[in-house]
Amino acid sequence: MSLFQLFLVALIQGLTEFLPISSSGHLILLPALTELDDQGQVIDVAVHIGTLGAVILYFRSDMCTAAAGSLRLFRGRVDTRGAVLALCLVVATVPVILFGLFVYLMGWGDAMRSVTVIGWTMLIFGLVLYWADQTGPVTRKAEGWTPKHALIMGLWQAIALLPGVSRSGITITAGRYLGYDRESATRLAMLMSIPAIIASGGLLWGEVIATADARTARNGVIAAVFAFLAALAALAFMMRLLRRVSFTPYVIYRVILGVILLVIAYG
Repeated sequence: MSLFQLFLVALIQGLTEFLPISSSGHLILLPALTELDDQGQVIDVAVHIGTLGAVILYFRSDMCTAAAGSLRLFRGRVDTRGAVLALCLVVATVPVILFGLFVYLMGWGDAMRSVTVIGWTMLIFGLVLYWADQTGPVTRKAEGWTPKHALIMGLWQAIALLPGVSRSGITITAGRYLGYDRESATRLAMLMSIPAIIASGGLLWGEVIATADARTARNGVIAAVFAFLAALAALAFMMRLLRRVSFTPYVIYRVILGVILLVIAYG
């Protein structure tokens, strides 16, 4: 794989993993709409590791709080903010693990990787995001996150296994529907992404690490670094932008891309 393709895949993953426009959908579209070869599992895993590192670094304060709280949670005590946060992250991750395992065992993954599916999910869930953002109340902050709301957001997150839905987009949608302000909904969605990325890669990481040769491993490291830098920039941009504008620019992008893909698919 050329350095240009490595950079392109990493850039797409890094920029789209945390923006509500679907990283998996864009990565599927890259070989589907161009003459480039599919990047393969090793590069997919590598760019996910890169974006995982970026979100952990950006939200390091929250992650330290959750890590400290997890020690109390393991002892059966949920009496600190960190323990509640750790419990909420566990609860929010269970649905995506169960649904992801079901899809994997049923062998439905490849059937969902089509331009038609991505076109419809881009369009439909872009409009759902707009609806939730415009009509959802603004009554809650991230600090008031509860296990009940974590479960609801986790159930919505499981839908993101459909390419084009966007994991961050659907969890932000759920957060706004539940009344969290834009910045809080986004912050919770980003924190939920950490165990979700680890869980989604769990089926592949061990196999990839065991079978990768030296050249493939080198390409993976390069892709991970590029993805890390792109994701960090995307996170900083989105969190700063949310203080001034809504999610409407992302919705417009999703709707336009969805329409174009449906025209291609049915044309």
